[in-house]
Amino acid sequence: MQADLLSPAQTMRTVHLLHQHAPLVHCMTNDVVQTFTANVLLALGASPAMVIDASEAAQFSAIASALLINVGTLTQSRAQAMRAAVESANRANTPWTLDPVAVGALTLRHEFCLDLLKLHPAAIRGNASEIMALAGVSAGGRGVDTTDTAAEALPAAQSLARVSGAIVAVTGEVDYITDGQRTLAVQGGDPLMTRVVGTGCALSAVVSASCALPGDRLENVAGACTLMKLAGQQAAHGRGPGSFVPAFLDALYAMKGEVSA
Repeated sequence: MQADLLSPAQTMRTVHLLHQHAPLVHCMTNDVVQTFTANVLLALGASPAMVIDASEAAQFSAIASALLINVGTLTQSRAQAMRAAVESANRANTPWTLDPVAVGALTLRHEFCLDLLKLHPAAIRGNASEIMALAGVSAGGRGVDTTDTAAEALPAAQSLARVSGAIVAVTGEVDYITDGQRTLAVQGGDPLMTRVVGTGCALSAVVSASCALPGDRLENVAGACTLMKLAGQQAAHGRGPGSFVPAFLDALYAMKGEVSA
């Protein structure tokens, strides 16, 4: 398995660009994580908006910098709104990111995500089981929990990237980000990140924001994954999940100082 590491300078470039460009991210996301997702984006200098109604979503995605589609709390009506937003985003050349939460486990979201793949996402971010299921590979998983490792899912991620044209980020103990030809590995993080609701969903929002930045999209997405792992490491020291969340947001916000220092 050949995967390169992103340099610290490249990661800090991503942080700098997020603050410099302040991308407006249209988050059509899981109801459980909306507040946390918005706060993560704000801490990094981006601007979140949660617009859900089908008529407004289509209108807003055309003026946003990036669109996130997270199917965590999918309904039939929300699927219609999401599809309208994606189609509008494509007409406006707005990059959009797919987070295929629990795909493969449930029919509605599985068929919906497969349908959305035809609409050319800029990026796809999921855990190993989700990426394998989306790529048509037999996978484990229990809802949002993966039973496969990111390394096991890497061939499926590379295949999915080539077929879809998207940057695919398969996340776990080590994250792998690939365009089907090049692959970057991101190490770090902390197990406590899996004991707090929303870190993966928030990562997808940051990935979406990174797709709106200039430069190498593969490196920008890898930078998004890296800065979230760095913040997780810094926030976890001696803490439980209750105090982790504010410490995590503080760590993300402090990265601005590292860039300007």
